[in-house]
Amino acid sequence: MKKLAIVLALALALCLSASAVAETTFQLGTTVNEQDSFQVAAEKFAELVAERTGGEYKIEIYPNGTLGDESTMLDSMTMGMLDMGIITSGPFVNFSQMMGVLDMPYLFANNEEAYAVLDGEIGRELLDTLEDAGLKGLAYAERGFRNVTNSVRPVTTAADLSGLKLRVMENEVYTATFKALGVNAVPMAWAEALTAMQQGTIEGEENPINVIYSYGLWDYGQKYVTLDRHSYSTAIITMSLDVFNTLDEATQQIFMDAAQEAAEYERAWVAEQEASQLETILSHGVEVVTDPDMDSFRAAVQPVYDAYPQYADYIARIQAQLAQ
Repeated sequence: MKKLAIVLALALALCLSASAVAETTFQLGTTVNEQDSFQVAAEKFAELVAERTGGEYKIEIYPNGTLGDESTMLDSMTMGMLDMGIITSGPFVNFSQMMGVLDMPYLFANNEEAYAVLDGEIGRELLDTLEDAGLKGLAYAERGFRNVTNSVRPVTTAADLSGLKLRVMENEVYTATFKALGVNAVPMAWAEALTAMQQGTIEGEENPINVIYSYGLWDYGQKYVTLDRHSYSTAIITMSLDVFNTLDEATQQIFMDAAQEAAEYERAWVAEQEASQLETILSHGVEVVTDPDMDSFRAAVQPVYDAYPQYADYIARIQAQLAQ
């Protein structure tokens, strides 16, 4: 009887040991700081995955560009060297040309329109185009509507942008958009942009309110903000396709569902924070133009639509869905 008890104890110990070894840790990278909405999405995603897999999968979050800039992280994911990341929409066009349709200027009028498209058939179809590049798009979290900031003058019409030297994301549609607006557009990584603003080698940039707030861009000389909402920028919870394919089907679904729930949780957090963030921006003496001449901006970027006929079908489908 004593021997049986010892054997059972050893068997239990081995089972517990095997269980502990079975825990799989995935690394998730972002380029933003811990106050950013990406961190909110990442933490919620990690929490849901751990809970729904009984702790079998753990997600470790690496903010502040610890694992590289966004293009570097995407490259690493395509090669299976990085498990996952939350990446702004800009660099994805370099991995799937069709993803560029989401960067077209003034495509969505408000958040509700963006969610209707992104969470539906068109959004999923676009994410699936990333698989040819070795990426698995899980869900669209939110960077938000992007706005222009600068250190030179208030911008109330498209003409006011003429000649300003602004950082844009490393994305050809963004570059084309700002060139159409008369901007000296400088594509560069975000970390480099912060240094460039400090040194005065660029005069501004474009980002959502939550980024302007979380990075305190008033400390980087950004005295003027224009809420032109030129582009709705997503934040795609992305996984290496090779890593995703190591999961069984049930676990894959857990990751997909957890990503979608984390994305929706982060969107709600962004909406709750935005009003108070704007108040803080104003309290630092920043001049905010809340009602620019939108007709002048839309007219100025029409050549961008003419320059990308490859997106015409998707744009027509998006417009048809939104018109319903």
